[in-house]
Amino acid sequence: MEKSNEKTLIFLDTETTGNMPEDKLCQLCYKVGDKIVDELYKPTLPISIESMAVHHITEKMVAGKPAFIGSPEYKELEELFSKEDSVMIAHNAKFDAGMLEKEGLKVGKTIDTFRVARHLDPEGKIASYRLQYLRYLLGIEVEATAHDAKGDVLVLEKLFERLLKKIMETENISRETAIDQMIDISSHPVLFKYFNFGKHKNVSVEEVAKKDRSYLEWLLKQKKETPEEEEDWIYTIEHFMGL
Repeated sequence: MEKSNEKTLIFLDTETTGNMPEDKLCQLCYKVGDKIVDELYKPTLPISIESMAVHHITEKMVAGKPAFIGSPEYKELEELFSKEDSVMIAHNAKFDAGMLEKEGLKVGKTIDTFRVARHLDPEGKIASYRLQYLRYLLGIEVEATAHDAKGDVLVLEKLFERLLKKIMETENISRETAIDQMIDISSHPVLFKYFNFGKHKNVSVEEVAKKDRSYLEWLLKQKKETPEEEEDWIYTIEHFMGL
């Protein structure tokens, strides 16, 4: 992989005890250059059964592991994040950054491949932007176990390069400029132009706002029930409704 001359790219993924505000990480993997760090940690609360069913990390596996805070990996990330040229790359970066910040780390610049992939699909033709869905949709060839932090990091790096290449070719810009653009895209919600679901599938949001405003009012209420997951759609609906 071609390396950036100006930015330190940190490909990162966490596996956690759950997805509630109080949950903590129990596995962390990050890749910087050719170095890959992959470790388990003893969290301060039990791993939920629902989470075990996804990432297969059990209480027995983390029983003898150290806490994340104070570990060598914690100190290395703290140093990396303090550098102006560092960029953390993750799929749904807000979630991973939030997990790290709950542990006391201050994350700087980020690239969210989930949000960049959405941005590059303005007509909403892709059915899902989940990491593994994009992996197989784009034919990304990599030996990696899904829902394992290391496996997800390996897929993440390949996906990042595919998205970066598309931006460079579409905009006819340099790698560094494209990375800066990805940082900017990741810093604010995506504005969707078309629905890819429901009774208005494949219809522009602008047209629905003119002809069926009551539907957007109903949908906005639904999306606001899970604001952390639906930030992009909330932003889109409010934009076209002029709120």
